[in-house]
Amino acid sequence: MMKTFNINSHVILVLCIMSLGVWCYGEADYNDAVPMEEGEKTALYSAIQGFVGNWWNGSDLYPDPCGWTPVQGVSCDLFDGLWYVTALSIGPILDNYLDCAPIVEFRPQLFELKHLKSLTFFSCFVSPHEHPIIIPSKNWEKLAGNLETLEFRSNPGLIGKVPSSFGSLIRLQSLVLLENGLTGELPRNVGNLTKLKRLVVAANWFYGRIPDNFGGLNELLILDLSRNLLSGSLPLTLGGLGSLLKLDLSNNQLVGSLPTVMCYMKNLTLLDLRNNRFSGGLTKSLQEMYSLEEMALSNNPIGGDLQGLEWHSLQNLVVLDLSNTGLTGEIPESIAELKRLRFLGLRGNRLTGNLSPKLATLPCVSALYLDGNNLTGELKFSGWFYGKMGRRFRAWNNPNLCYPVGLVSTGHAPYGVKPCQQEVSLVEATTNSKSDDGNFNQNSHLVASLGFPSYVIDGFWRFYLVQVFMMVQLLNCFL
Repeated sequence: MMKTFNINSHVILVLCIMSLGVWCYGEADYNDAVPMEEGEKTALYSAIQGFVGNWWNGSDLYPDPCGWTPVQGVSCDLFDGLWYVTALSIGPILDNYLDCAPIVEFRPQLFELKHLKSLTFFSCFVSPHEHPIIIPSKNWEKLAGNLETLEFRSNPGLIGKVPSSFGSLIRLQSLVLLENGLTGELPRNVGNLTKLKRLVVAANWFYGRIPDNFGGLNELLILDLSRNLLSGSLPLTLGGLGSLLKLDLSNNQLVGSLPTVMCYMKNLTLLDLRNNRFSGGLTKSLQEMYSLEEMALSNNPIGGDLQGLEWHSLQNLVVLDLSNTGLTGEIPESIAELKRLRFLGLRGNRLTGNLSPKLATLPCVSALYLDGNNLTGELKFSGWFYGKMGRRFRAWNNPNLCYPVGLVSTGHAPYGVKPCQQEVSLVEATTNSKSDDGNFNQNSHLVASLGFPSYVIDGFWRFYLVQVFMMVQLLNCFL
């Protein structure tokens, strides 16, 4: 019976493998046999030709663009038993990419790809002077039913304004306009794209104020408006971006105080406001942004001091850059409680007082930039700390700051900081120590005037001066 069972089990296994092979083969045959909708194929060929040039003959090169002759940068999916294009990427993103011609055009057929979910242009429009091109203002509403991702990256030849018809793309989740030549004001109707999770319009020539209705994009995770010419104050409505993880408004011309509503951004991990014109001091609401990992506010005339914030509340902070912000007062010891801190930048301010040695106990710190302030007193860090940090510990250009010579070897001395020099005066002897002719005090002053420095003198130098003093006394005996 056991032998029969084994034979039967083998037969069953072979039959299963054969049936599986037939099923897979049939599935592959089915996919290869599925046609692409003819109107879709014609629209795809024409749209691509508009960007890569008329030499590109898609019907000959790729007779089955969604099947056995796929086009690089094109993705398809099945709808009602036919292939349709769902993603189109133009530019040097992948191997065998669709490279753009010097002269390009947005053909109307692009907007006939009705199942398109993703449209990307990377380094396609590269000549702003010889062959500039603008984004067409019409027909975007034809893609509104499915388009989720729209990206224009590294296209210096892409100029003009963002078309208001972008506001019709109600399913859009990612809008990226990065490193192009676009100009004008940020279109308000982008604030209507409530499904957006990523809005990046960095490194263009946008100007004017940030539209206040951007605060209604409550599903937004990334907002990057950096490297433009934006001006005015921050709209208070930004406090409504409770889901936001990254906010980058750096390198603009924004002014005013940091709004207190920023405390509502409880999930924010990156706050980058560098190189603007913010003022009014550090708002206390910053200490309520508990998830913050990077706070970069450098190169703003913010002013105020560091004492008003409870820094220990920001336990996730890894980067804190407040360089060149006009800060005054002392550096609070509570900053030393930021156990994850790796970079602390406080250079170029008007900070005063002594440096707490607790800063050296930060377990993850790899850079302390404190140069260009008015810090005073002795540095009380160990030679090991200076050796570990090297020039990533910057404390130069603090005229009244020094390090104790006896505690730090020359090889590990902090770069650009002078050694401490403690002055002392020679103590006059008591009347009981005077010589018979009463000349001890006079001769002791003579020793101090022989050119020896008036510092603390120990060991060999004390012995040496005693010898000199005795020689002077002997000379006096012969005079």
